[in-house]
Amino acid sequence: MTTMIGADLSASYTASQLLEGKTPSVGTLYNGFAGKRYKFVKYDTGAGSVAAVVGQVAYYHTLDGHKLDTVTSDVSDSLSIGAGVLMSAPGDGEYGWIQTKGAATLTIALTAGSDGSNLTATGATDGTLDLVTAVTDNVCAIAGDISDKEIICCFVD
Repeated sequence: MTTMIGADLSASYTASQLLEGKTPSVGTLYNGFAGKRYKFVKYDTGAGSVAAVVGQVAYYHTLDGHKLDTVTSDVSDSLSIGAGVLMSAPGDGEYGWIQTKGAATLTIALTAGSDGSNLTATGATDGTLDLVTAVTDNVCAIAGDISDKEIICCFVD
């Protein structure tokens, strides 16, 4: 894993662009402004063929998702471990950036919670987060202004 300076966060990349060296390496971290951090990942639509949508939450895909830096918005194809907020909309098997730290605004409403609530992927619907209800739930964000869909990201890099 490397750290880089400068990134086109809104771009998606194909596998051939990755092989040609036209992209960062999968797993690369980018520290942006105002305490925001991003991670370059591979997107998998999962068994439910859930497309990536900018501003929605992605989760680590299956057991090896974190190790392989592979994410999905199909919560049923994840271990309910939030990965980050999608910055672009890569297709199945394509690559892009997710935001893992700092303030973010989602494009989909949270399924539950109030300002200041701890949020998790456990019990959430595809692309969003839910309220933490058990000590075993993975806390991956904190609700900021929930009516404005604002969260504070604390996802695992």
